Amino acid sequence: MKRIAIAALLSIGTTLLFSQNADEIVRASRDRIKSESVSTRSRMVISSKDGTTTERLVDQYAVEGPGGRKTLIVFQKPASVAGTRFLTIENPGKSDDRWIFLPALGKVRRVSAGEGSGSFMGSDFSYDDVSSADRGVEEDAHVLLREEELDGKACWVIESKPKDSGYQYSRMVSWIQKDSSIARRIEMFDKKGALLKILELGKIEDIQGRLTPKTTKMANAQTKTSTTIEVEILKYDDKIPEGVFTTRYLETGRP
Repeated sequence: MKRIAIAALLSIGTTLLFSQNADEIVRASRDRIKSESVSTRSRMVISSKDGTTTERLVDQYAVEGPGGRKTLIVFQKPASVAGTRFLTIENPGKSDDRWIFLPALGKVRRVSAGEGSGSFMGSDFSYDDVSSADRGVEEDAHVLLREEELDGKACWVIESKPKDSGYQYSRMVSWIQKDSSIARRIEMFDKKGALLKILELGKIEDIQGRLTPKTTKMANAQTKTSTTIEVEILKYDDKIPEGVFTTRYLETGRP
């Protein structure tokens, strides 16, 4: 009996250690780039099941502040989406505030938490996916599944299960590269446990002393569609006017 009890305690201790390590690995991955702001210009390519593509030119601005992260996305081209602006303001411990301005409607609309799984501007990214970089480590239960190589790079493979049953995915499995803490691949599963999406990051370059993925691809395993974002210009720590991160700017395009 004593041996069984000791074995059980050792098993529990090992599980707790793996859980703690997994939390630390995920936190290091999400917090690995330190900067006051990030400005990018990217080309978004949406690929349909039959192979046809649609391109969009997108600018993105983000700042870190004491209250959390603020992110603005502005669509520049083509004309059908030009002027569309999307704002996310992080609220630690609470749901993010999100608004979108659609030129065709001529007004700002709040995006509710219930719309999180909806497609963002016809892409394979959902509203929640766009905000996933701001997702708190404590919002999921993380477990280190194993260690293995991906594209010749040693990675930790970590499973993350949302504590909130209302989240769009039932679980996520991430391959986090050991030497850079970059999440190179994330598999996302639907509520029935089937693989839904695969996120892959590539073309990693040193930009202003920070290892930065310049390609992000979201592939939908069920619809056989995908969206690839290619970063063309990226700058860290540029001064961005605070007025950019307001609903007034969404509507007027002026800080």
